[in-house]
Amino acid sequence: MIDRANIGRTFPPFEVEVDKSRLRLFAKAIGETRPVYLDEAAARAAGYRSLLAPPTFVNCLAADDPRGFQYLQDLGVPMARMLHAEQTFNYRGPLCAGDRVVVERRVADIYDKKGGALEFIRFELTVRNAADGTLIADCISLLAIRNEVAR
Repeated sequence: MIDRANIGRTFPPFEVEVDKSRLRLFAKAIGETRPVYLDEAAARAAGYRSLLAPPTFVNCLAADDPRGFQYLQDLGVPMARMLHAEQTFNYRGPLCAGDRVVVERRVADIYDKKGGALEFIRFELTVRNAADGTLIADCISLLAIRNEVAR
């Protein structure tokens, strides 16, 4: 079982720059064809600074953590029994190519169901403009862990 004392724990923030080619690749991967996601001129004509990040792209920024999955190891998460269960996004402003952002992860909750057979960790991810700290997005991801439970 994951120690409930980890609720509220934050992990070191990290900074990342949003890359045009990465946005285009992500847009293609999810089947997004609107020009604001693929064509910089179209994005600028629509009032954006550069290419607009597709709606779920923010979660990809979490993968840029220079510590990799160390945060899961720090919590004692058994990776072989873990599953990504849920994801929500709350955008506060546009995320565009060229933006430098600071990403921070926090453990919001840890709980179990089915007598401990399933355990859940709720993470909050915040993405802020690196220059002025403006909140761009906050996301919630839920991980499920299958535990061995004595019967």
